[in-house]
Amino acid sequence: MGDIAEVRRAARPARGAPRTVGPDADDHLAFERTPIPITARTRTVLAVAAVLALAWLVWAAPSVPRLVVTGAALALVLSFPVRLLARVVPRGVAIALVVVGLLLLTLLTLVVLIPLGIVQLTDLVRALPGYAEQADAALRRGADALSERGFVSEEPDRLIADARAEILSRAQGVATGVVARVVNALAGTLGLVIQLFGVVLVAVYLLADIGRFKGIVLGVAPPSFKDDVAELWGELERSLSRYLGGLLVSMAAQGVAAAVALWLLGVPYPLLLGLWMAATAVLPYVGAFLGAIPAVAVALFVSPTAAALTAVAYLVINQVDGNLLTPRIQGEAVRVHPLLVFLGVVAGGEIGGLLGAALAAPTMAILRVLVDFFGDRLYVPRPAAVGRGGAAALGAGRLERDADAAGDGVA
Repeated sequence: MGDIAEVRRAARPARGAPRTVGPDADDHLAFERTPIPITARTRTVLAVAAVLALAWLVWAAPSVPRLVVTGAALALVLSFPVRLLARVVPRGVAIALVVVGLLLLTLLTLVVLIPLGIVQLTDLVRALPGYAEQADAALRRGADALSERGFVSEEPDRLIADARAEILSRAQGVATGVVARVVNALAGTLGLVIQLFGVVLVAVYLLADIGRFKGIVLGVAPPSFKDDVAELWGELERSLSRYLGGLLVSMAAQGVAAAVALWLLGVPYPLLLGLWMAATAVLPYVGAFLGAIPAVAVALFVSPTAAALTAVAYLVINQVDGNLLTPRIQGEAVRVHPLLVFLGVVAGGEIGGLLGAALAAPTMAILRVLVDFFGDRLYVPRPAAVGRGGAAALGAGRLERDADAAGDGVA
């Protein structure tokens, strides 16, 4: 028996030595994994070191997390059309079609829309003094009428001159700042293209390997909660993708509708005002009013009738989008009371400015999914009776809970 054991030990490959496996043993080598025992304290130290290294990377290279977050957001936006196309074509083909469409849209924006928008914005800056003259005449007539009735104690000419100088200075400052920022962004075209390429690349990798990332998350989850984590993953993905995809469609629809309406009404700078309408549409409820203010103001210099028709057109666009387009696209993506969404936008604006206001709705969508998920699962067990019958009471409580769950499933 001792000789047989010795032969078996000699035939067994040494730990860490290469061993051949499979039919292609000459081409593929496999190694036995040598376990490295560590203490719990060492494991904690390694985890803390990894977290610190990640924090240092975020601090030293802030563009990396920004690129990842932007790419993940784009992947969520694109997952909605990819999921629709994947019903009729393979998922790889659906991803390719969506990415090609995105690249064509980006090229159209960079080559056509942005240059035209810059031209119209430059024309608007040049036309501001003329608009100021018209506003000056209207203010003068109104101030004279108020002065004659004794409502204004200050001289009308001085009042109008101060108001005109303040308004013109602010308007030209804002418009010039916007033009300078756009021109500076276009001046760094190479950097912009690299950033856009990086964002698209991250989004494509996330779309293509979404199953692998989901498998990693499920692998970390405890075995008894894998189904629950898979359900939470799917609900978050559906909610965010529907919201962001619907928001993108809503922004494009409102911008195009506003530009066409302004062009038909003869209001100048329709493309620029349409782009502004699309940009403000990212803010729920508040964005519609912010998008209408400059359009109505410009239309007022055309005629009071044009201003009234512009206000009506924007009201119609907002109602059509809010009652027909957005509900059909987003469905129950947010499913939060409108008052809470509005308060969330206000709170987000106070906390993080425009970015905080824009992120308020998707944040509330995530919170709603988490509240529904944990609300259906968290419970407070009934305390067991002390002394005799304690175990029986605990067992009865479990049976009652199981009966309630079975009844809910049947219902």
